[in-house]
Amino acid sequence: MAPATPDQPPLPSPRQTLSYLRGLFDAHGLQAKSKLGQNFLIDLNLLELIVRTADLGQADAVLEVGTGTGSLTAQLATWAGAVCTVEIDSTLAPVARDVVGERHNVRFVFGDCLESKNTLNPDMLTAWDEIAAARHCTRRKLVANLPYSIATPLVSNLLITRDDIERMVIMVQWEIAERMRAVPGTKDYNALSVLVQAVADVEVVRKVLPVNFHPRPKVDSAVVLIKPNPEKRAKVGDVKKFRTFLRDLYVHRRKNLRAALSGWPQGRRDKAEVDAKLAELGIDPTVRSEALDIEQHLRLCAAFG
Repeated sequence: MAPATPDQPPLPSPRQTLSYLRGLFDAHGLQAKSKLGQNFLIDLNLLELIVRTADLGQADAVLEVGTGTGSLTAQLATWAGAVCTVEIDSTLAPVARDVVGERHNVRFVFGDCLESKNTLNPDMLTAWDEIAAARHCTRRKLVANLPYSIATPLVSNLLITRDDIERMVIMVQWEIAERMRAVPGTKDYNALSVLVQAVADVEVVRKVLPVNFHPRPKVDSAVVLIKPNPEKRAKVGDVKKFRTFLRDLYVHRRKNLRAALSGWPQGRRDKAEVDAKLAELGIDPTVRSEALDIEQHLRLCAAFG
């Protein structure tokens, strides 16, 4: 976590306490929508932690997904050169605009961050690019308290489609954080673990308990720092192809490699041919995919992808 430097402006006065949030919602006749995964962060120290971990400066164009009431947005706008903030719930628009105030470096986008499970909303990306250019920003960062349901597809698609993101600082469900940093041979290690670690360095900054949100979620959360690594990305090559390979490989993760690769979703393969290729790679056909490290997954993709 990068500390603030003396020449950085102080964080704005914190406002989003539980009592303030309840009053804000009552004033606008609103309620949190559980179907949209709305859990608003009310721990002011955690808001500060997220901002400081993002290590923001005037060269940064930040993408925030999940504007909510604009509490984090306002702090991001104080430190960053530009903020593109996205919220699917348009009823929160007047609340967020009131909290954030008139800031020339903030662009609001009201809509879904995803066009489909495997496609980012092009309007969101255009707005992010436009405000970055207008504010002469040279770095890109994702900083967000993410709704749980979109965390995996958003992070995955950004890692696949954008090679200009310097870091991601995200609040996610603890289970997702565990998967992102999991090591081979553990229960949490899966396709997400492999994809993220293949192109980035991952660190769980802090575990966060439900008491820090309103309404309280039923599970723990975590602040996660993801730093895309250009050298790792170059080694992967076609990241989209690699993600597709991982998705198909982990369709039946409890199968051993011989069964998984021969019963491929895109077309069955001869088991003898699979065994011969695996022998060339020095990989045991009876192990499961979650026992393999990142390098072995890359070699599998090169041979079978």
